[in-house]
Amino acid sequence: MAVVVIVTAAFIWLLLPYYGAVLWAVILAILFTPLHRRLLERLGGRHNLAAALSVTVCICIVVVPVTLILASLAQEAAGFYRRISSQELDLAAMLARIRREMPPFVLDTLTMLNLGNLAEIQARLTSFLLQATQTIAGGAVTFGQNTAELFVSLGIMLYLLFFLFRDGTDLTAILHRASPLDKRHTGHILSKFASVVKATIQGNVIIAAMQGGIGGIAFWALGLDGAILWGVLMAVLSLLPAVGAALVWLPAAGYLLLSGDYMRGVILLAIGTLVISTVDNFVRPLLVGRGTRLPDYVVLVSTVGGLSLIGMNGFVIGPLIAALFLAVWSLFIDDQSHS
Repeated sequence: MAVVVIVTAAFIWLLLPYYGAVLWAVILAILFTPLHRRLLERLGGRHNLAAALSVTVCICIVVVPVTLILASLAQEAAGFYRRISSQELDLAAMLARIRREMPPFVLDTLTMLNLGNLAEIQARLTSFLLQATQTIAGGAVTFGQNTAELFVSLGIMLYLLFFLFRDGTDLTAILHRASPLDKRHTGHILSKFASVVKATIQGNVIIAAMQGGIGGIAFWALGLDGAILWGVLMAVLSLLPAVGAALVWLPAAGYLLLSGDYMRGVILLAIGTLVISTVDNFVRPLLVGRGTRLPDYVVLVSTVGGLSLIGMNGFVIGPLIAALFLAVWSLFIDDQSHS
């Protein structure tokens, strides 16, 4: 057992530099397995051809769109940062216009909260926007500088994905046989792993992409600057149940209304309230069974913790660890109650 543990730990340590590629290969294999099975049936059981076609579909549906969105986001964030740093975007005039339109009781409330100083608010807002856009633009530069590493990770992911499609059934059977747990426990944990991956991606990422896409299109249609940047930010915030995309569209609608642009403000407020905020309630039950859903507070804490510790991959790994934690403890409690 000591040798097994040491060798396994060494192998995991060896994979750590490219754990993201391995993780996303497994996630895509789980998500696209139903499609792969249909292709396998139509191709008469030709595993290699079905796996190659499944990988091609993953490239067209996932890899290419994500790459294009990241490139557009980097370009827009760099332009936004340039406009703020060169003061082309006049935040002082914006804030002065908002202050003139504010009702007196709002101004009194801001003064009580020590937010009545226009210069201080401008300095804070400018600092925040500069830091946010600089972070995104800097990340894009780093992303571009690590092109070789990116292509290696992408190659590993697609190569591994091919074999997961082709040999997925055999690998699952090997995991069942190698597990030190009994068959019932192993089956339950593997089933929970697959269901949480589907719930996290289908229930969170697809809905977040829909909310961010609707918000970005609304910003673009209304002629607001940085539509892609704000759309991506709404998508990211949508991953957090207690926060949501309203942190972006609601202040934007408020700014338009306070600036006297009532038509665009009302339209954005209506889209945010009636469309963006209700997507989750209507779409999530169609994508994810309610039995696989984690409580919202668990999703929030595990997602924030995963993002803080691991980075962007944490929005999948965090809820996955939380779900496996709940699954293992539920098995333990069941066994204790039966014994």
